Amino acid sequence: MRLPVLALILCLSACASAPPPPPPPPPPSGPGQPVLRDWRSIVTATDRDRYTRRDAAWRLALEQARRQPGSGDLSSLGALIDPGAAQRGVTPPPGAYRCRTVKLGSQGGEAGLGYVVYGWFACRIEATPRGLKFSKTTGSQRPSGLLFPEDDRQMVMLGSLALAAEPPANSYGQRPDRDLVAVLERIGDARWRLVLPWPQTESNLDLIELVPAGG
Repeated sequence: MRLPVLALILCLSACASAPPPPPPPPPPSGPGQPVLRDWRSIVTATDRDRYTRRDAAWRLALEQARRQPGSGDLSSLGALIDPGAAQRGVTPPPGAYRCRTVKLGSQGGEAGLGYVVYGWFACRIEATPRGLKFSKTTGSQRPSGLLFPEDDRQMVMLGSLALAAEPPANSYGQRPDRDLVAVLERIGDARWRLVLPWPQTESNLDLIELVPAGG
């Protein structure tokens, strides 16, 4: 009888020392969509640093925007330029959107504009086999990228930038000078923003506002 009892003791000891199971994968990016890989396993070191320092980008960019001259009506933007405006239920429905870019702060310091508010362009959120994808489809600077679920208030976008007449960008991690990281947040009933900290040129924080094209 001693051998079965000893085997049971050893089994219980091994089970007690076994590591906990791995955490569950992130939730799907939209109804019926596949589960995406964790963006942290994909992001480059440079973009991880940008993401980590996004609060500093907000502070510097807003301080410059409020102190330096700019182009457009900064006072009309409301929640778009409020760092704490994110609401629950971030996942946007696929479809056509209107979008506009607001650049805050200046990499040129006092010599540059503190902010620039651009006009409206066409954008799209589409369901792909890899999850939701954002694309700006018109304009001379056209970012696009996959949206990774983070929590109920944020999605993280890893993407690339297409310029001028180039085809849509789809090369994250292959051209560091075009890579970008952004945080998607819902800031109203049918209003979202992409927050791009420390962009490659011009500003210290870019915001892309999105509203449904039919709204």
